[in-house]
Amino acid sequence: MYIYPAIDLYGGKAVRLYKGDYAQMTVYSEDPVSVAKDFARQGATYIHVVDLEGAEKGTPAHLDIVSRIAKETGLFVEIGGGIRALETVEKYLQSGASRVILGTSAVTDERFLKAALEKYGEKIAVGADIADGRIAIKGWKEKSGYTVDEFFAKMQALGVKTMICTDISKDGAMKGTNLGLYSALSKKYALDLIASGGVSSLEDVKALAQMGLHGAIVGKAYYIGAISLNEAIEVAK
Repeated sequence: MYIYPAIDLYGGKAVRLYKGDYAQMTVYSEDPVSVAKDFARQGATYIHVVDLEGAEKGTPAHLDIVSRIAKETGLFVEIGGGIRALETVEKYLQSGASRVILGTSAVTDERFLKAALEKYGEKIAVGADIADGRIAIKGWKEKSGYTVDEFFAKMQALGVKTMICTDISKDGAMKGTNLGLYSALSKKYALDLIASGGVSSLEDVKALAQMGLHGAIVGKAYYIGAISLNEAIEVAK
């Protein structure tokens, strides 16, 4: 299993939200590129980046920072947040991103999702953000009509390879991750599953790795010192 340390971008800064609430935002660094370089120094090979302004407004706001992270660290960069046009996907991939995550657009615009998959294949991942058993959209502010199983089954049928699954109720809460959810999904679907939300201890990392998941995203736990990144990477192996 791979560890994906996370950088959430807002206003050009590295921040974290509590349960997706923009009103509960903590700024962790004024220089996201230096944070990414530190990830690389600690042994990370992958990084998960979210443009929170993009998710909120539907227009990417940090293309320059994503490009610098990719070029100055050499990390495998996956980026999500407000990506709703093939032109935006192309810009990110040309800037050095390795994979682009479609969130709201994957839920609400099947035609766009199919076009992106046809053109870019495995460079497209889909984010499944879960609130009360439903898939959430628009920066986690609304719930779609999809249940978790309905959405996962549809994405698998359409040929999606990688799914980033976030339990919003666990995100940033430092109370552990939803092991039951990830275990069930990993057994039921033939997808590369990346767990997100509430990964707050090495025990969480170990349990997810034992399920055979592709990856786990570590965010707040790293920033507040609850998880050592290099130790998490070793445990995940």
